[in-house]
Amino acid sequence: MFVELASIVAPVYLVAALGFGWARLGRPFDTRFVTDIVMNVGGPCLVFSSLVGLEMERDTLVAMAGATLAALAGFALVGAALLRAARLPLHTFLGPITFANTGNLGLPICFFAFGDEGLAYAVCIFAVVSLVHFTAGQWVWSGRVDAAGLLRTPLAWACLAAVLVLWTGVGVPRWLARSTDLVAGLTIPLMQISLGVSLARLRVADLRRSFALSVLRLGMGTAVGVALAWAFGFEGTARGVLILDCAMPAAVFNYMMAERYARDAEQVASIVVVSTLLAFALLPLLVAWLVAGGRLC
Repeated sequence: MFVELASIVAPVYLVAALGFGWARLGRPFDTRFVTDIVMNVGGPCLVFSSLVGLEMERDTLVAMAGATLAALAGFALVGAALLRAARLPLHTFLGPITFANTGNLGLPICFFAFGDEGLAYAVCIFAVVSLVHFTAGQWVWSGRVDAAGLLRTPLAWACLAAVLVLWTGVGVPRWLARSTDLVAGLTIPLMQISLGVSLARLRVADLRRSFALSVLRLGMGTAVGVALAWAFGFEGTARGVLILDCAMPAAVFNYMMAERYARDAEQVASIVVVSTLLAFALLPLLVAWLVAGGRLC
């Protein structure tokens, strides 16, 4: 079991450590450029190539997308209630509580834990989370609604194209399939390296508050994931991927949003760092439990 677990988490941690060491050595790394490449080119290609290559029922994907939306709604409602009780501003702290790192960390962990099928489910979750983050999430950060922003998001068009291919059964030209596969292949390593670089550059402020909110993100995420997997009747890989992605730490993209809209980015960065470090310690236990069957009794 230990060797199997190491084969799942070690590659993810080592590539993130590569990014961390690169930044600590003072080597140049344009995080904004890499983020733009991933979200506007690599991510859409990964979503398209993974979804059109699926050999599973459309209803299964629809159910996973529905479970992801339910999870985000649950995170937002519970997070908003607890933040109001603690008298903490929603514009600053609701984002990191709601939007987990289903990209940089979730995609590779799910892939190594559950193979190609796990990656396909994880890509579906990543796509839904990203689209919600760019729309409703942006409203949380900015305080204004920008529904048209969805039309400017390449991920949305990639999802639409993949859905049309799956729905109609039209074959994808080989040149297009190979091109999107090629670009998709660089996306996950770039995301992992970017995660390591971000951890090296971000700083922790107000450790006690960051620790409490990080525990909330991870604990609530795991509980909601288990509950929704049961409610949607997921078994096997689908169940494992949903629980894993729900239990991920706060996404690095929350920090970028906070910085863009002047929402106390230092506090958000602290939650990203602390929750990620906690996740590095706790995820191997969760993965081992899920790979072993993941039953409460």
